[in-house]
Amino acid sequence: MASSTDLKKILGDLNKDSFISLLSKLIGESKYLQNNPPELIPQEDRVVKHVLDSLLPLSTTTGGGPLVINHVTYFPGRGNVIVEYPGTVPGKILSFVGCHMDVVTANPNDWEFDPFSLSIDGDKLRGRGTTDCLGHVALVAELMRRLAETKPKLKSTVVAVFIANEENSAISGVGVDALVKDGLLSKLREGPLFWIDTADKQPCVGTGGMIPWKLHVTGKLFHSGLAHKAINPLELAMEALKEIQSRFYRDFPPHPKEEVYGFATPSTMKPTQWSYPGGGINQIPAECTISGDVRLTPFYNVKDVMEKLQEYVDDINENIGKLDSRGPVSKYVLPDENLRGSLTLSFDETSSGVACDLNSRGFHVLCKATEEVVGHVKPYSITGSLPLIRELQDEGFDVQTSGYGLMATYHAKNEYCLFSDMHQGYQVFVSIISQLED
Repeated sequence: MASSTDLKKILGDLNKDSFISLLSKLIGESKYLQNNPPELIPQEDRVVKHVLDSLLPLSTTTGGGPLVINHVTYFPGRGNVIVEYPGTVPGKILSFVGCHMDVVTANPNDWEFDPFSLSIDGDKLRGRGTTDCLGHVALVAELMRRLAETKPKLKSTVVAVFIANEENSAISGVGVDALVKDGLLSKLREGPLFWIDTADKQPCVGTGGMIPWKLHVTGKLFHSGLAHKAINPLELAMEALKEIQSRFYRDFPPHPKEEVYGFATPSTMKPTQWSYPGGGINQIPAECTISGDVRLTPFYNVKDVMEKLQEYVDDINENIGKLDSRGPVSKYVLPDENLRGSLTLSFDETSSGVACDLNSRGFHVLCKATEEVVGHVKPYSITGSLPLIRELQDEGFDVQTSGYGLMATYHAKNEYCLFSDMHQGYQVFVSIISQLED
């Protein structure tokens, strides 16, 4: 078996020319990988083609090498790829998963360079998907290619899973959810699973749950010069939301474990959108809607929070006359007309957060590899959501997460990553494989 030192020598460093050549092909497809249905449905097989062009010549399919490759498609043109480098010890396995082949949308008019072709500016590799997540697709594909070329004798089987449909959940049964359901990833439970889709080269050990909500507020339309005859839904919405937020932060304060996991923020509940039917500036409208989300650290239960929010709204509706108002004629009840303002709360699709197992072997080897390669290790947590990894965790996988793009350009205009960061990512992967041989 290859020793740790031997393995690092055998696998060497990331081949810059080969990596950039593959990444250039992938970014060149990114216009067709945007995921925003129904208008934009990605064609992930455009990426699959380039990955297979790189790896099939080194596979059992062609007889040219050891890689076992499975191209799995549930919707036409929207494939996933499972690539396996076989080890010698049954049941000893590690996997790199989460490298997704779809991207968020990009408007070329808003960018300083073409988002749909790779451009290079010194260390910067620029284009939609460089950080999230085509850069990781190319990086892990290069790792698997190098394993197949050098053929080190490993105890562990190394598996890479390139997935479709990560950026949008409007259409399901396409990507990793379908692979899990069909049992195609079951054996990955036997070892650590590294989800490669975060950023900044440090282990991301916690993510947030998300509860999208809408608060619809009904008042009474009237001329703004006769405000005493109206129920102003805008004022009612603002006061009601203030009360709801106050109760939320009382019932779901910062949790002690958030400090252990290094969460940047505690759980939050806030508005992000406001709408009303329209009308003149001199018209108090009849209704309005405030929308927003709860970002919930994984130490609280999503269902408990939803029940509490509904309790708050029910109580405010019952006691709407006691809610603070704004000025001498602002009111939410018109007794002479038997009218009351009212609130209706609704929710869209929710997801739960993730707290990675800080005692697992996978976490410890990721930390050691990061410190060894990057020079320091500082695990962090954010209340951004990664619902797919929570589903994997619930299915019994030891999920750890990391990534080598830049958080500052994640889903942003003018997205880029740094080759030097991707190079360190490759070294981290090699260190992980080496450590798990011991």
